[in-house]
Amino acid sequence: VQLQASGGGLVQPGGSLTLSCAVSGFTLNRPAVGWFRQAPGKEREGISCLSTLNDITHYDDSVKGRFTISSDTAKNTVYLQMNNLKPEDTAVYYCATDLGHSSSYALCHSRPPTWGTGTLVTVSS
Repeated sequence: VQLQASGGGLVQPGGSLTLSCAVSGFTLNRPAVGWFRQAPGKEREGISCLSTLNDITHYDDSVKGRFTISSDTAKNTVYLQMNNLKPEDTAVYYCATDLGHSSSYALCHSRPPTWGTGTLVTVSS
């Protein structure tokens, strides 16, 4: 099982960015997958999670209405569309999954057993 995140970069406040997470070793038709982030000096937090079993999503209040998580089963890829980015969104973003669970809420509020590499997002003018 592997997850590879990409798409990070430098963006101005108010801008948009799309992160991608290419997965292998499992299919996107049952487990929950999600995006977590860790800002400097802060703990890692779950911000956007998706159940690939029933397409139910969960968002942290800090990103609700600005971020959208989705998946493409044919491409084995999970996306995070980020709009109206703010300086406080600056962090290393990770994708993660728990193959034993399908709940998006549970994934975002747990420490998943399987992590991908991180990608740095910097929001600054």
